[in-house]
Amino acid sequence: MGAKRAAHTPSGSEVLDGPSAGPMMPRLVLGARLRRLREERHISREAAGQVIRASRSKISRLEAGRHGFKLRDVADLLTLYGVTDEAERATLLALAEQANTTAWWQDYNDVVPAWMQAYLGAEQAAHLIRCFEVQRVPALLQTADYARAAVRLAHPGAGAEETERRVTLRMTRQRILHRQPAAQLWAVIDEAALRRPVGGISTMRAQLKHLIEICRLPQVTVQVMPFLAGGHTAESGPVTILRLPGGQLPDIVYLEQLVTALYPDRPSEIERYWDVMNRLVVEAESPDETPTILHRILQET
Repeated sequence: MGAKRAAHTPSGSEVLDGPSAGPMMPRLVLGARLRRLREERHISREAAGQVIRASRSKISRLEAGRHGFKLRDVADLLTLYGVTDEAERATLLALAEQANTTAWWQDYNDVVPAWMQAYLGAEQAAHLIRCFEVQRVPALLQTADYARAAVRLAHPGAGAEETERRVTLRMTRQRILHRQPAAQLWAVIDEAALRRPVGGISTMRAQLKHLIEICRLPQVTVQVMPFLAGGHTAESGPVTILRLPGGQLPDIVYLEQLVTALYPDRPSEIERYWDVMNRLVVEAESPDETPTILHRILQET
C-alpha cells in the first residue's frame, strides 16, 4: 500500500501550462500571493476592497481563488501592498491573465452550477483526491450507464440532451486518472452505495466489475466501509479533499449538497476533515480486501 501513495508532484510551470488545469491554478496561486502581501502590510479586506471599488467578500473570494481577476484591480492591489519591483508585478499580472482563460469544462456551463466550478478547476489540477461516498459510487469511478442513471435521479426534469451532456462531462473529468502524471484517487465507499442497484441490476453489475478493474491501477485506491463497521466518523455525508501540486497552496475541502456546496477553508476546519478522512481509512476494510468484497457483492447482486 505504501507504494501506491507515491506520486509525482509537478512543478509550478508544469501545472500552469497543463491544458487540463485551466484557470484554477493561476487563480489559487495569485490569490494566495495577494493574501500574503495584504497580511504582511496589515491591511484589512475592507480597506483592500475599497481600493478596487469592491466589498470585503469579493477580496475574500479573490484570495481563495474563486473569482477571476481584472488586471486593473490586481495592479491597484499591488500598488496598495507596496509591490514596486517590475518583474514581480509582471509575473503576478501574467498570472491574472491566465486566471481569466477559458477551461474546457466551461463549455458545459449550462449544466455546471456556479458553486461547482471552483471544485472542477481544483479537481482537474489536483495531484491527490481523497473522498468518502455514502449514496453513490464516486463520480470519477462511475461507468457511463451508472452515471446516466445517477444523473436521471438527481435531475428528473432533464431532457435526453441535457442528461447526455451531464454524463459526458462526468466521463471527461475521469481523464485525470489516466493522464501523465495521473491524479492519485483514494476513495472510501460505504457498502450501501455498492449494494444499491442504481440503474438496475445489469448496470450495477457492470459498475461493480468496473470498480474491480480500476482499483488495480496504481493511482487508484478503493476501500469499502462495511455495514458491520457500525457508526463511523463521517456519518454527516460525503467528503472530498483535494491536494494541489507544489506544496504551497492549502488543501481544498468540498462538501456537496443538494443545491449548493460548502468549502470550509479555515486551517482548523481543513485539519478536522483530514482527521475524519484518516479515521475512515482505518475503520474501513483494507484496500487489499476490496476486490474480494466487490466479487462477493457482485455474486449476490
